[in-house]
Amino acid sequence: MDLQQVKQRFGIIGNSPLLNAALQTATKVAPTDMNVLIQGESGVGKESFSKVIHHLSNRKHAPFIAVNCGAIPEGTIDSELFGHEKGAFTGATDKRKGYFESVSGGTIFLDEVGELPLGTQARLLRILENGEFIKVGSSAVQKTDVRIVAATNRDLLERARMGKFREDLYYRLATVPIRVPKLLERKQDTYLLFLKFSSDFAESHHRNILELTPDAQRVLSEYPWPGNIRQLKNVTEQICVLETTNMVDTPTLLRYLPPVESHLPMLLGKMDGNYEGMSERDIFYKVLVDLRRDVNDLKKVVFGLLENNEPISNSNSNFNTPGSYPQSYPQETPASNRLQLPNENNRIHEYETPTFTGADDDDEDFIEAETYSDSDSTLSLEAKEIEMIRLALTKNNGKRKKAADDLGISERTLYRKIKQYDLE
Repeated sequence: MDLQQVKQRFGIIGNSPLLNAALQTATKVAPTDMNVLIQGESGVGKESFSKVIHHLSNRKHAPFIAVNCGAIPEGTIDSELFGHEKGAFTGATDKRKGYFESVSGGTIFLDEVGELPLGTQARLLRILENGEFIKVGSSAVQKTDVRIVAATNRDLLERARMGKFREDLYYRLATVPIRVPKLLERKQDTYLLFLKFSSDFAESHHRNILELTPDAQRVLSEYPWPGNIRQLKNVTEQICVLETTNMVDTPTLLRYLPPVESHLPMLLGKMDGNYEGMSERDIFYKVLVDLRRDVNDLKKVVFGLLENNEPISNSNSNFNTPGSYPQSYPQETPASNRLQLPNENNRIHEYETPTFTGADDDDEDFIEAETYSDSDSTLSLEAKEIEMIRLALTKNNGKRKKAADDLGISERTLYRKIKQYDLE
């Protein structure tokens, strides 16, 4: 059977080279029992290709069933596909055959196979390997002879890298992959499909067949059609219902074409900084490292001001303008900031975190800040931080949560600091 006969038999419209190549592959693989994975966007007609494969195979007289894997709830999909025994779960009042048992000898079309849960994927892989399955609530192994034709509008290899799809299952399903082109890739077929849908509607509703002006035909062909053939059919039927003229011009057509907005994601390689090829976790860590570098730069600025004895302007807690730093600090150490450690005599000594008070140059109690180099200041801050962390951990017998509360930081930050300074 040549391609034209196949198109006429199954109602496939179009002469696009990409469409012909996909249909040619389907007709060649149909007489075999090889598994087929049909890939393409939603609405391109993947189910039509599954019917072509079944009806041109040696199983054409056996049952054929199409299952939308994305429409079955996760809690019941195993029961739907493989069946269940009486009492297997709440509501299982009777024994039930699954699709793989009832369609044995025929073909099962698994649409949106990428939406299957991982547990169901493992069961499906066993069927593909040796034709065995176990009903829900049963321990008996059963055999089935089913040809699987799967379809998806997702990138299964990408989902496999994300841990949402089994890679071994992908290679089992994609023994023969078939890619169905989207409507935008077959612009020359758009008007033919419009006439087909218009003719079918006119025949069933006793209306005249609609046609498009040459300009309207060009607009129809250049429209991106994100919903593909399904969307084109809906738009055609809308025009057939609402328009009274047989010839549709461009302004009339544009009223029925929804505007297409671009929601393209930003490429990581185009972002500021070198994020290309990095995972989400790596990007997060890089941002944290950059943030830490900025904080260290801010510390250097503060120490520079202290070295030069520059006055620190009084401002609110928000750093709204450059050079504005808070002047007022708490003068009494809160009880929560006191670290208590047992000494040799089992007495409790209090170690207070340092506090700062604002003072004028002529205040006799004012203590000038020591002068540090950049490297010495950094080491000094780290040494103080390590000392305080050790005191807090010793006080709380190694309990990180209580130690974090005493230090006034989160437990997660404390854990990171312990790892950073190798304090375990």
